[in-house]
This record gives sequence, structure tokens and C-alpha cells, in this order.
Amino acid sequence: MKSVLERFEREKLITPPRWLINNIQYLVQMGSVAYGVSNDNSDIDIYGFVMPPMNIIFPHTDGAIAGFDNIQVFSQWQEHHIFDKSSNKEYDFSVFNIIKYFSLVMDNNPNMIDSLFVPRRCVLYTSKIGEHVRENRNIFLHKGCWQKFKGYAFSQLKKMNTKTPDLDSKRRESWETHGYDLKFAYHLVRLLCECEQMLTEKSLDLERNREQLKSIRRGEWTKERIVEFFERKELSLEELYNKSDLPYGPRREEIKIVLVNCLEMWYGSMDKLIKQDKTEAERILTEIRRLVG
Repeated sequence: MKSVLERFEREKLITPPRWLINNIQYLVQMGSVAYGVSNDNSDIDIYGFVMPPMNIIFPHTDGAIAGFDNIQVFSQWQEHHIFDKSSNKEYDFSVFNIIKYFSLVMDNNPNMIDSLFVPRRCVLYTSKIGEHVRENRNIFLHKGCWQKFKGYAFSQLKKMNTKTPDLDSKRRESWETHGYDLKFAYHLVRLLCECEQMLTEKSLDLERNREQLKSIRRGEWTKERIVEFFERKELSLEELYNKSDLPYGPRREEIKIVLVNCLEMWYGSMDKLIKQDKTEAERILTEIRRLVG
């Protein structure tokens, strides 16, 4: 996939920061492919994270003074609806600064959580740093997933009930046939089922409900059945939330250890860049030893 990005950049289809492609650590294909429900018309959604130049994360290493100098900022690069004639496919790209990526995953943002749990076949590129994050992905999960995923699911329900696809949209014909947008419906069901997995199993298999989702995309569920599913699942997930032994919030110390490990793999020792008290340093050292065996 990095070679595809290089070609897109060379052909001036995309304009990422000059340093971005060589600094990418993790790229995955998201969307219907990751959920096991894709078809030949599916667009290609690419997510990932990058290690930016050191002065972006630690501006003082470049002599910059916060509040005085103009500090270079980079949180993410996104470009959408990039059409590739050679494959007759449309691409959407979202590549995040590793700090921003960690923040979004730690917040249990559904898109970002999913990017860490895509099937291995959907991992387009991964470095040693990307693998380290993926191997520790379960530590990002917490009970906050319920509010986040429920909010996204409710948004899909609202769109399903109120939004009409444009006349030239690929989804217009389906909407006219079934009376609602099948894509919003299947995402609604998917989000609630993913949340159920996280609360009960403390992990996530994105393809677990693919047959159910395919059935919805084929129009085999009525709109009323979708609404009933949402209402019933919302009640059961409230109960699961109270019973689940997932932590209530992010395990910040464990996540920080993984982040510091990643920074050190790329930039070298963080001893002079990140101030930590002796107790925390000892905890980090112990955890690193545990991780490496």
C-alpha cells in the first residue's frame, strides 16, 4: 500500500506532507471489507498512523518555545474520494499522528477501535511499531465503549429514518426498493454487536456477525425489525454495562507505556524528553520486561 501511496503522490492524486509516506507505521483497510460484507462496488477506506518528525511531537528539540514561536502542528492527513483509474476504485485516506491515534483509540472512538481489530488480511502495512500497538490493542478497551458506540448507532438510526440518498447515489435504488438506507441499518446493528462483544469478551472480532450484516444489506430485514433490534439491544447492553468487568475508563498508565515504547523505537531514548517520577519509571521498566519476556 505504501507503493500505491507513492504512485498516487507521483500522479498528484494526493498531497500528503512530504515526510508522511516514509514514516507510516500502520495502514489497514476498513469499511465493508473489514466486516466481511464487501462487494465489487465497495470503496476502499484506508486508516493508519504515522510517526511524524520529532520536532512535531517535541517542538523544544527544535528550539521552539511554546507560546512564543510558531510551532509546527500535525494531527492527521485526510483525503477523500480519490479515484484511481487503474483499479476503477475510489479511495478515502485517514492517517493520524501516533499521539492523536492513541488519543482517539483510548477514547474508544468506533472507527479507531475497529482499525486495531481488523482481520490480518486487512493489514496493508505494519512496522515493528505497528505490530507493538496491535499486540497490545485490548488494553484500550473500557466501559466507555458503550456510550461511544451507542451514540454512533443512534446517529445511524436517525439517518436511516430521515436521510434520503441523492438521485445519483449508488444507494438510491436500494432506498427506493426497501424504504430505508440499508447501509445505515447495517452499521447500526454492527456497532451494537461490536459493543456487546467488548463488554462480554474484552476483545473484538469484526467479522463475527458478517452473515447477519449481509442479510441486512440484501434487504432481508424490514425497517421495523431494525428499530426493534436497536430498542431491544439498547436495554440488554445497559445490563451488560453494569455486569461487565472492563475498567470504567482508559488504563492510561498501561497505554502510556506502549506509547513510550513506540516513541523510543523510532526516536531513541525518551529519558530526557519525558519527565517521569521514579515510581512510574520503575513501573514502566517492569512492564517492558514483562512484555519482552
